[in-house]
Amino acid sequence: MAATTCTRFTDDFQLYEELGKGAFSVVRRCVKLCTGQEYAAKIINTKKLSARDHQKLEREARICRLLKHSNIVRLHDSISEEGFHYLLFDLVTGGELFEDIVAREYYSEADASHCITQILDSVHHIHQHDIVHRDLKPENLLLASKCKNAAVKLADFGLAIEVQGDQQAWFGFAGTPGYLSPEVLRKEAYGKPVDIWACGVILYILLVGYPPFWDEDQHKLYQQIKAGAYDFPSPEWDTVTPEAKNLINQMLTINPAKRITAQEALKHPWVCQRSTVASMMHRQETVECLKKFNARRKLKGAVLTAMLVSRNFSGKCFRHHSHTYS
Repeated sequence: MAATTCTRFTDDFQLYEELGKGAFSVVRRCVKLCTGQEYAAKIINTKKLSARDHQKLEREARICRLLKHSNIVRLHDSISEEGFHYLLFDLVTGGELFEDIVAREYYSEADASHCITQILDSVHHIHQHDIVHRDLKPENLLLASKCKNAAVKLADFGLAIEVQGDQQAWFGFAGTPGYLSPEVLRKEAYGKPVDIWACGVILYILLVGYPPFWDEDQHKLYQQIKAGAYDFPSPEWDTVTPEAKNLINQMLTINPAKRITAQEALKHPWVCQRSTVASMMHRQETVECLKKFNARRKLKGAVLTAMLVSRNFSGKCFRHHSHTYS
């Protein structure tokens, strides 16, 4: 169904409120008139796109068509008409995973394991299809609905690339500062392992509410990442199981050839034996730290978005806070 069709979008769909915005696109809720089915429509103004941007749009649609998984925001249709291109995605209504966690009354290491399992499932699926996401971060981890235990959905394939198996090559500098891998920062050949590094950063945050690498000075931040300079400080890490730390260490391995794969991570005891290995203790301190972390993300994203708009800069391959479903 997701092959590009040429028709008048408004003949078949009714557009409603705005859900998000990018440099050349807007995301709005829409309803298919003949079925009543709701979608999130990413509407791209193709008149403003360069030839290179057109290629990126085609690549994004091509990649999204391939991916059909319960933990990935699915592309249902791609409609092209004069001046505009419409990508119809799952309408996910649960908001960001990290925002949901801070609203919970109870949150444990076992809950973090459940979250990372779903993220790893989605990453394993895209890697099986020889896709590298390149921009795994909290803003791109959404929840299917507001229901309790709603599925985590991986979103935004705007920076994703196609690779050949375990191919490593220089595909350009792309990603979000705190989640970039050492090999990308060194401008070395890279591939699927960059997504696992980002998963390691996300898992670290899921457990204590703050990132493993942090500095206001971006140069110092990048030096930390390249050196793999993180630790498990007391007292917050004292209550985290050794198995959880072991998985983080295997994900945040500097050498990408020695880094754990998504498939291997899904077989790790802390993931596949969650009920007996992961702690069930409520982590209130993690929730409090995560609230502050979320607030910093939102502020930084808002400031950077304003800067990009004022400079009329599309962001190219360097991302900030602006998930728009794709």
